[in-house]
Amino acid sequence: MKTVSIAGSNGFVGTKLKHFFESLGFKVVGIKREELKDINKLSKIIEDSEIVINLAGANIINRWSESYKKLLYSSRIDTTKALVNAMNTAKQKPKLFISTSAVGIYDNSKCHTEDDAIYAEDFLANVCKDWENEALEAKKIGIRTAIFRFGIVLGEGGGALEKMLLPFKLGVGGTIGNGSQYFSYIHIEDLVNAYKFLYENEQLDGVFNLCAPNGTTNKGLTKALGKALNRPTIFPVPQFVLNLIFSEGAKVLTDGQCAVPKRLVDSGFKFQFNSIETTIKDIVE
Repeated sequence: MKTVSIAGSNGFVGTKLKHFFESLGFKVVGIKREELKDINKLSKIIEDSEIVINLAGANIINRWSESYKKLLYSSRIDTTKALVNAMNTAKQKPKLFISTSAVGIYDNSKCHTEDDAIYAEDFLANVCKDWENEALEAKKIGIRTAIFRFGIVLGEGGGALEKMLLPFKLGVGGTIGNGSQYFSYIHIEDLVNAYKFLYENEQLDGVFNLCAPNGTTNKGLTKALGKALNRPTIFPVPQFVLNLIFSEGAKVLTDGQCAVPKRLVDSGFKFQFNSIETTIKDIVE
């Protein structure tokens, strides 16, 4: 039986991927925090793995104190470094390493493909750059390495949407600020299928935008939620309120990026959920 090892297996995405790969007949091993600190144990896990998936990282949507920013950084970079070091020492290396990043690496001036991109220079973008650079070290030791730059992951039972639904159900949902900021997203079903697609297409490696082909804005998301739930969406959330709650972390909600999954589409991947309307309808109705 082939084995998939996942760092960050207890989160929303990790749990979905665990069940998905198990349904395909894989054995799935969750890499524990203490194992990330023990290179011998970690190397043994990796030696038995066909695929290693790195999802580890503290929750981005939170109040960013200086200490929390250090946690956001270390939980991504240190984990990735530990995984690559263990792969380097492993006698039997995995066939595929898939690490994670985010569309937050881009600036918000235009829509970005993987090959036509302008990177931002803020804290989140710099975390993503360092995160990706650590992951790409695996390529130097002969492991097929891919990085998925996530849009906002939407699905039932967790993730960003779970936090958004209650005010909308109560009829007090609305846009964030003027609602014009980009909102790049992906349905959880398309996300897990992209992992399978990458595994099956052995010629693929490098960076991939993991988001729906047709992005939207915060206003587009708000309208789709209101329509699916049959609720009004007339109460905008002022940006200063989010700044009070999340401090610098409010940028994740108020300063969206537009990304296009050009490499996945060009490689033949078919998205089931191409629009925000079909995505929201599938999840909430």
